[in-house]
Amino acid sequence: MSGKHRVLGFIGIGLMGKPMCLRLLQAGFSVNVWNRSPEKLTPVTDAGAYPCPTIAELVGRSDVVLLCLADTGAVEAILHDGILEHGSAGKLLIDLSSSHPERTRQLAALLYGQCGMGWVDAPVSGGVAGAEQGSLAIMAGGSVEQIALARCVLAPLYKQLTHMGPVGSGQVTKICNQMIVGCNVLVIAEMMALAKRAGVDAAQIPAALAGGFADSKPLQITGPEMASENFEPVKWRVKTLLKDLDMAVDLSVRQGSAIPMSGLAAQLMQLHGSHGYLEQDPATLINLFTKVADA
Repeated sequence: MSGKHRVLGFIGIGLMGKPMCLRLLQAGFSVNVWNRSPEKLTPVTDAGAYPCPTIAELVGRSDVVLLCLADTGAVEAILHDGILEHGSAGKLLIDLSSSHPERTRQLAALLYGQCGMGWVDAPVSGGVAGAEQGSLAIMAGGSVEQIALARCVLAPLYKQLTHMGPVGSGQVTKICNQMIVGCNVLVIAEMMALAKRAGVDAAQIPAALAGGFADSKPLQITGPEMASENFEPVKWRVKTLLKDLDMAVDLSVRQGSAIPMSGLAAQLMQLHGSHGYLEQDPATLINLFTKVADA
């Protein structure tokens, strides 16, 4: 059976999950869906997805199960809520979430050992816009055969999918990605706060730096929001970056590797989150530096 004819099961219809699921439906896939908050299923069921009342039914009806969840704990909970018991050899789980690499390896081994079901970790980068446009970067870990299937299934979602190695390698690569993104958005925030205080028209900075060495997607996305102090709609969350930076710190400890810049970024992100910003967009980080300057 070709990848295009596999029946998909999608668990986690959130900020990223909804546009990804919609693109899979638009590409012609048959998609079963389940979400812990059933009311969030309406946009995808209206587009043709089949709502399953239980995870067990979704696994039974699907050849490939895709997860797009908040963190490692959520992935583990879903695994124990129906996938372990109802999975079977020949099926594949693709985890699009950003999860801890070591726990990912352990859960993949547990799933295969209990029911013979394969695992590909395929965290994504590109945000909601990338999910909507099908231009995500996907970094994947798994066997060659399973990655080949994942390429076919996920084709409507990505601009590039890179096989990074065995299970867990995709999650390590995503942590590397988030180290760069987290440090980048923090320095953008402190830069924009400084520019405003120095009397520069901060709204012009993203355009002024476009194409130069300082340019980046985070600058072009968050810069205008920081300049205008308009942080809605929320496209990603402070708590997500904090979770990934915390995983970077943990991974560095396990590997005996120093990551002072990312460690400081994790502390600053934690400080910002403690001020009530965990559920808000990282563009709000400019408020952290504005408050420091005004103190």
